Amino acid sequence: MIDPSVPLPKYLQLRALLLDTISRLPMDALIPSERELCRRFNVSRTTVRQAVDQLVVEERLRRVPGKGMVVARPPNRFQSFADDMHALGMSASCVDLGTQTIEADADLADLLGTAPGAPVHVLHRLRLADGQPMAVERSYIPAALAPDLFERRRPGGSLFKALEREFGIVTDTGDQTIEAGPATDNEAEPLDIPQGGTVFHLRRRTFSRGACAELTFSTYRADRYRIHLGLKP
Repeated sequence: MIDPSVPLPKYLQLRALLLDTISRLPMDALIPSERELCRRFNVSRTTVRQAVDQLVVEERLRRVPGKGMVVARPPNRFQSFADDMHALGMSASCVDLGTQTIEADADLADLLGTAPGAPVHVLHRLRLADGQPMAVERSYIPAALAPDLFERRRPGGSLFKALEREFGIVTDTGDQTIEAGPATDNEAEPLDIPQGGTVFHLRRRTFSRGACAELTFSTYRADRYRIHLGLKP
């Protein structure tokens, strides 16, 4: 239910609840009317319309004249690690190695598009495929976008889903760089490879409405992971 004591606006709380509902419905399924949603969640019609309008913009819902709101075809989203592993026929899991909140130095602030000294959440994780180490990741999220991220995100759970469902942050663009190189001690040990073994170094930034929402540095085992890029004319 909607919790008025939570700092997240009511319409974003309702959006998260609706998103959870429509994620389990087939495409073109009809959702309850605005009046029914107002009654069910004890919120105003303005709150319902704000939540619904945002889901329409995100292409999660679409309006059908004379019928109402229906579940839209899922839009293209950034592939998560779990999506990548599933596509390879593997089962993905994650182990949190540590969390902290730091002040951004000049380089980090430049990459995140924030001010030096601004608080930034740091999430350090080990990513597993079929129970075997695949990658280590260190993610940086501006604390202003997700103030109590570590309290709201389930340990070992998806970062993207937590940002989307708890804070209404939907990533729409991004950039990524990939380099091959030797593994350092700090990378080789959790990945269970020899020091100096070949790895892929990935740097990814994802944006939401023009603002950088996440910066992640990943190190993948080159002996267990390959990179495929589609090309368009």
